[in-house]
Amino acid sequence: MEEKEPLIAPEDIDPSEAVATVGDATHLTTKTDSAYAPVCSLLDYSAVAGRLSACCHGGAKMAVLAYSLGKREINQHFSIKNAKLLSFTAVLLLIAFHSASRYYGGGDTCEWLLSSGRYLGENVWQPYGCMMHKYKSTEAKSCLSRRKVAFIGDSRIRQLFYSYVKIIDPDTREEGNKHENIPFEDWDSSLKVDFYWYAEVNNSLKEHLRSWTENVSAKPDVIIIGAATWSIKLHSGSSETVLQYKANITAMAPLLETLAEDSEVYWVLQDPVSEDLLSESRKMITNQQIDMYNGAAVSVLKRLSDSRVRFLQASREAALETISQSADGLHLPESTRDVGAMIVMNAVCNKVLQPIDGSCCQALPAPSALQILTAGGFLLCGVCFLALHVLGYRQQQQRGHMGMGGGSKAARPPHPPPAALERDVESGERDEKKKQPPSAAMAMAALSSRGPLLAVCKMGVIMAYFYLCDRGNVFMKEQKFYTHSTFFIPLIYILVLGVFYNENSKETKLLNREQTDEWKGWMQLVILIYHISGASAFLPVYMHVRVLVAAYLFQTGYGHFSFFWLKGDFGLYRVCQVLFRLNFLVVVLCLVMDRPYQFYYFVPLVTFWFAVIYGTMALWPQIQQKQANANAVWNVGILMKLLCLLIFICFFAYSQGLFENVFSVWPISKLFELQGSIHEWWFRWKLDRFAVIYGMVFAFAYLALQKCQLLSESKGEPLFSTRVSNCLLFVSVVSFMTYSIWASSCKNKTECNEMHPYISVVQILAFVLIRNIPGYARSLYSSFFAWFGRISLELFICQYHIWLAADTKGILVLVPGNPSLNIIVSTFIFVCVAHEISQITNDLAQVAIPKENGPLLRRLLMLAAFLALVLLLSRHQ
Repeated sequence: MEEKEPLIAPEDIDPSEAVATVGDATHLTTKTDSAYAPVCSLLDYSAVAGRLSACCHGGAKMAVLAYSLGKREINQHFSIKNAKLLSFTAVLLLIAFHSASRYYGGGDTCEWLLSSGRYLGENVWQPYGCMMHKYKSTEAKSCLSRRKVAFIGDSRIRQLFYSYVKIIDPDTREEGNKHENIPFEDWDSSLKVDFYWYAEVNNSLKEHLRSWTENVSAKPDVIIIGAATWSIKLHSGSSETVLQYKANITAMAPLLETLAEDSEVYWVLQDPVSEDLLSESRKMITNQQIDMYNGAAVSVLKRLSDSRVRFLQASREAALETISQSADGLHLPESTRDVGAMIVMNAVCNKVLQPIDGSCCQALPAPSALQILTAGGFLLCGVCFLALHVLGYRQQQQRGHMGMGGGSKAARPPHPPPAALERDVESGERDEKKKQPPSAAMAMAALSSRGPLLAVCKMGVIMAYFYLCDRGNVFMKEQKFYTHSTFFIPLIYILVLGVFYNENSKETKLLNREQTDEWKGWMQLVILIYHISGASAFLPVYMHVRVLVAAYLFQTGYGHFSFFWLKGDFGLYRVCQVLFRLNFLVVVLCLVMDRPYQFYYFVPLVTFWFAVIYGTMALWPQIQQKQANANAVWNVGILMKLLCLLIFICFFAYSQGLFENVFSVWPISKLFELQGSIHEWWFRWKLDRFAVIYGMVFAFAYLALQKCQLLSESKGEPLFSTRVSNCLLFVSVVSFMTYSIWASSCKNKTECNEMHPYISVVQILAFVLIRNIPGYARSLYSSFFAWFGRISLELFICQYHIWLAADTKGILVLVPGNPSLNIIVSTFIFVCVAHEISQITNDLAQVAIPKENGPLLRRLLMLAAFLALVLLLSRHQ
């Protein structure tokens, strides 16, 4: 089972904002500053010009000025706004291209599966345009329960038969007489798979097929048939034999067509041979002869059976690359015939079991009631926006006509009459409102409502793209395949970009705003590469990514503790802002993509830990730093709270039964169950259970040291004295490397995951100290990484459906046939969509969450009613 790791999602509270100064105000929502808008240039040109002009004179200054002006001109055209327009245009063109390609070129994914593909690596076959599920024994038995499967043909079909049976029962051995029928039966599932020896396409085979058409009870549900090499061998490759072969297939075609009405019939095209490896008795079996026989079969069956008999050609495509590894030049290597068997299993079973990572041979899923209602809601918002837009436009037109058609200056007095002026002065705004016509008031209301409705409409368009990518059959999907180069080469590339785009930080305090954005950004990019390359298969990479996940939870504990400790703001407004920011996109996707809340597991995890931190700090007694400054006993009080939290975590961690009982109670179970089980939530929660409290303790220690003025956070100065700083740097580097050595020598994921909660903090703290002890390191940050860090929540969620595919199991293919260009195009669109969703979320948060408690409580009641309705509808689906 592949481990899915989250992309690093930003908190609404940045730790550095809370700890910069004791009285500093903290911004709540993550903002994307205009300075970071240009995607193609993330450096501030004015800062660059200022630094260079300080050390340059004369012509050099003119060159710097010309560079700055040129860069400003470029940024005016290559802005994030233009990038989004370009991505929107690209999406429309790609939808048109793929729709036309499917309509005119054939969009049957089952045909793609059976006809062509390529090797991603040794023994890993990728069908053209769709994903092939790797079936296990239990899945195969479930799919084929009470069904009959028949393989008919020569020794090559017998090989395919054994590979197919081994999927059902891996312990099967290739025994029995080679030139006789071979039965197989699984008693538990009442499944029968039989091999029938018919080395030639002759009258005997024809009569056997006829018996199945006459005896319905004996007819198989799936028939895999093919033969030709014996005909070539026995008749020395004569041309007359090819004509007879074609005539025999012509005679059998009506029978195959009749069988294909109720059964699945697959004609296996003959695989190539390695002519150099063939024995003398088989030298007449040439690839030219095989092509002639395949051409005869295809020409007859396609014409007479109206394509109801499908052709298994993909195994032949695979054999073209591996036949040189054959032992005798005729029979395929085991790995290649396994590919053919798995192709047949996918063709038969995908439409039955509908595995998410088996997109071949699957029809579009029918939309659920919630999906239909959600689509209706977005359409209703679109209609309302258009109506308000028209109303506002007409009102503006009327105002324009009134201003232009009010008569001449001679007909109108230049000043209002004295009585009217006196009345205006006395009545003030009341008279002004009376003068305003009802249509003007409606227009004002329309203008005030258009902004939120426009944001919702944009969200609806984006959600339609999500649906097309991962629930529709518009775009293609391919499976992942890990190699060291697919992970480490992009990793090196982004690290070089991150180092190249560096700027001076506005602050030099530990974990300042720019630095935490940078930290989130590079972690997110690393995990993106980890996901798309399938690097969870490589244990050392997996363990280091686990540290990155723990590092984000560390930041969660650090940031929220710092805010509550310094500000003491436990108001409902702030809580709602944080929860809205974290959950808005996920809730919408749960409705649109028909997925449970726990499917986006990292958002529930962060939401849960925010609630735990809030409860820890908000429960009596509410302790703040200013109280601890006045009386040191309060420091003991906050440490006691942290100790109680640690006991709470340990209690649940070692009581799995109690944990499952608590989170299995409806409606809590609807938030934390995945496929009816709480196991996934238990695993995720337990894996990083101490990371949050590590962050809270670190925040308390750092703020205490800062208050006692034991830190030197000025620009260019080391964090501690020179001797202490050097010692801590040495210990940090050794600790960092020690963890990496341990992760690289770990034997299996189970053992590593058991140790991870206790030792992940070692590498996290080592990184924090290495990054912050040297003064010059605190003074610089990567604007490239920081830009991505500001939208990392959206990147984390969006990558599930519009960058990856099949709920992260595969890769979305927008540009078929060119993997490198596909990654570039899909990544560009993916980043633009994530940025736009970030802006929409921030805009709607300002409207949806009022600062006044009365309106806020009313909206919370409405939200509770809405969520209750959603839970009830999902319960009855």
